[in-house]
Amino acid sequence: MGIIQQQAIKGTVYAYIGVFIGFVTTAILFPRILSVEEIGLLRLLVSFSVIFSQFGSLGFNTVIYRLFPYFRDKDTGHNGFLSVAVLVSFMGALLSMAILGLLSSWIIDNNIDKSALFVDYFYLLFPLIFFTIFFNLFDTYNRALYDAIAGTVAKELFQRVFILLSIIAYFFQWVSLKQFVIIYTISLSLPAILMIILLISRKQILFTIPTRIFTRSMIKEILNLCFYGIIGGFASMAIFQVDSILVNKYLGLGMTGIYATNFYFGSLILISSRTLIKISVTVVSESWKNNDLSNIFSVYKKSAVNQSIVSVLLFVLIWVNIDSIYHILPEKFAAGKWVIFFVGLSNVVEMSTGVNRMIIQTSKYFRVNTLFIFIWLGLLIITNILLIPPLGITGAAIGTLFSNAVTNLLRFGFLKIRYNMQPFDYKIVLVLVFGGIAYFAGFLLPSLPHFIPDIILKSSVSLAVFIALVIKINISEEINTEFRKLLSKLSFKK
Repeated sequence: MGIIQQQAIKGTVYAYIGVFIGFVTTAILFPRILSVEEIGLLRLLVSFSVIFSQFGSLGFNTVIYRLFPYFRDKDTGHNGFLSVAVLVSFMGALLSMAILGLLSSWIIDNNIDKSALFVDYFYLLFPLIFFTIFFNLFDTYNRALYDAIAGTVAKELFQRVFILLSIIAYFFQWVSLKQFVIIYTISLSLPAILMIILLISRKQILFTIPTRIFTRSMIKEILNLCFYGIIGGFASMAIFQVDSILVNKYLGLGMTGIYATNFYFGSLILISSRTLIKISVTVVSESWKNNDLSNIFSVYKKSAVNQSIVSVLLFVLIWVNIDSIYHILPEKFAAGKWVIFFVGLSNVVEMSTGVNRMIIQTSKYFRVNTLFIFIWLGLLIITNILLIPPLGITGAAIGTLFSNAVTNLLRFGFLKIRYNMQPFDYKIVLVLVFGGIAYFAGFLLPSLPHFIPDIILKSSVSLAVFIALVIKINISEEINTEFRKLLSKLSFKK
């Protein structure tokens, strides 16, 4: 768990620096500089590019997760693994862009009435898809080399800085709207370029001729993984974009912008888990290769308890300050208050169930994970179709919570039945109780006249109460160890 703990902490620090920059951009500048239609445009560009790029990877990222440990050998250039990966990704990029071109008339016809602005910038999807495919490839490859930090820095930090600079340039009218959207597209493409430069500088771009390890049985396994990777990966990415697409369909681009902005606040909870998941999948994959079930269970259990602590704390800090958040945003965004609640709660569920998805994905039962993803997607589409018309964007958020909770329950049940693994004990219950105590400790404080001191006061009290309870009861040995290290450093400096 050492490498997971170290990279998770570092990655979380970088991620939340990026969160702060993203908060300034998304929560403060975008709503004041851009119209809700323009915000919706940016969200739709991301949504469509992510979906098509996931298909364009041709499922090869799943191959990296599961099979790279068998190819790992720097002396032979990892047996030509990267050469095959790049060739497959390039072919997939051409294929996905060709499909987008064929579907362009249908997509434009379905968006021209409510989302005419999206139609004007449709062509930007082509470079976005290409660079997203290659970022996902090189980030996954770099993770397999036990570095989950670089991708986080490229995407969560550098990308957000460039987006911030682009909106500032637009505010001062140094660039037109069209130029801003193009620069925004370049910013989204930047992480792929940075990852390529990094890997070249480390001499880890190893293009060699595939060796004899690519046997007929290995190629069959790769094709099998690619097939399920395409299906599962496409459905997985669709899960995170389909709500925006359906909100746009039923409510228009303006409500999509409001939904996207509020969704951002709820998704802040999930950011802290990204680096942990990235490095955990590499460790778990190696453990499957070595049949080390005890290490897999250890990762599963520790990820559940530590992520539950972080997610509950972040949910409490967001919800105890919910009224102050809408002093930051323009009044029209208050329509999405309950989007933050239900999306945030969904992410608490996702994090508190640990790395169950990655354990199944890297096991011999990876097909089961594809089934669960389709169940998740089906539930999400059905609940969104049923709930958006009567409940608006709140219905979309409720659908997100319900479908996510059911899917995680299925994953939990599968690991319990198949491997007798279940990560929960009384500590999870205590975390929820401590979260409730911390929330009411902040909620019962009198509100201050200005929202900034009010946020600082309520956050400080809720944070202090929650951390004190978690440390006192020793909910997480890892957190207590880091806390003792921090105290030792402060004592030494003093």
